Amino acid sequence: MNDGPEGWSDDNRSGDRYGRGGRNDQPEGARVMRHVQRPGTPPQQRPAPPRPRRPAGPPQNAAGHGADAGYDSGYNTGQVYGGGGRGQGGDGGRGDGGYVRGNPAQGGPAPDWGRRIKIGALSLVVVVLVVSIGTYFWADSKLKREVDLSKVIERPKEGDGTNYLIVGSDSREGMTDEDKKKLHTGSAEGKRTDSMMILHDGSNGPTLISLPRDSNVEIPSFKGSDSGKLYPGRGRSTKLNAAYAMDGPELLVRTIEFNTGLRIDHYVEIGFGGFAQIVDAIGGVELDIPKAFKDKKSGADFQAGKQTLNGEQSLAFVRTRYAFAEADLARTKNQQKFLAALASQTATPSTILNPFKLYPTMGAGLDTLIVDEDMSLWDLGQMFFAMKGVTGGDGTSMNMPMSGFSGGNVVWDKAKVKQLVEQLNKDEKITVSEN
Repeated sequence: MNDGPEGWSDDNRSGDRYGRGGRNDQPEGARVMRHVQRPGTPPQQRPAPPRPRRPAGPPQNAAGHGADAGYDSGYNTGQVYGGGGRGQGGDGGRGDGGYVRGNPAQGGPAPDWGRRIKIGALSLVVVVLVVSIGTYFWADSKLKREVDLSKVIERPKEGDGTNYLIVGSDSREGMTDEDKKKLHTGSAEGKRTDSMMILHDGSNGPTLISLPRDSNVEIPSFKGSDSGKLYPGRGRSTKLNAAYAMDGPELLVRTIEFNTGLRIDHYVEIGFGGFAQIVDAIGGVELDIPKAFKDKKSGADFQAGKQTLNGEQSLAFVRTRYAFAEADLARTKNQQKFLAALASQTATPSTILNPFKLYPTMGAGLDTLIVDEDMSLWDLGQMFFAMKGVTGGDGTSMNMPMSGFSGGNVVWDKAKVKQLVEQLNKDEKITVSEN
């Protein structure tokens, strides 16, 4: 018999799973229960709750015991709720408590500067290409391709290198009465050639050859540029600029090719107004004038020494001939000197890379340029840099070789002209002198 309640036996009490009771009528002393952590699914990830402020004194556990008791609240281990240890929890083993880090100040990865730099560089290249292409088509649309060299008959064969015929005309197109008075151009109708030069661009450096407008030449047979009618040659000699006055650029090219045997590949013409505008657009051209001179007809009034010429002064400088004993020959020398200086001071990074100077300069020049139908912007650029090379130590400038005068006209030395043309056609170093 046992003295316990009905149904209880010693077998029921084996293991003491529920404490000891029964026979002793005295209650058992209170015991501290061990903290048992049961296995189970990992806790769900959630943001850590705010950490409560600890009261003064040692922390108490749920049973009112001190921090040394068996109960572990988790605060004394530094563990944050929802954050498992390394390789534990539902964050794939990152051990970062499930938080996504993107700020370097919070320990996240640094920005990908390499990728940002590549994107920035690519964007810059795209912008440069768009601006360059736009500028090209804008400039190309301004060129006046009005000269048809296919109308020139009986042309010489092509040689090595490229030959440009550069013509300065006295055209007053687009100029107001005030402009004409200011630039001392007069008000003559039509236009005439005020200067003519052949620029050869080859592998032995550029060669600039001035053709005096008073050169004594023969006007050959030609086909009318407008009528298409064939006009026979009369064997008469006249001034070179008369060819331009008779039938324009096509007959001028035909006459030069006939009298020299040199094929002209491209034609470029600029008038008074455009010339002055280009100079003003780049802020003037610096020249060293060796001797003072003055000319009422052109408006020239220069002192000796280095000085910067504006558009009005530049036009006067290249047009003056009555102030010199050699008249037209001295003028051609001044024209060569000035054009080379203009090209040299324009083709600089300060102009090309500065849109506030580049666009006004291009606009001023392209608005008044007249070129042949096959002239491209690339050809025009090549001509410009070849002109710059004339004064850069790589080029040569000279007048067409002459043997004397006839009735006030300049007579070319035919033997030297033939030798010069042969050297140009073969793209050889020029050894011919102008005198």
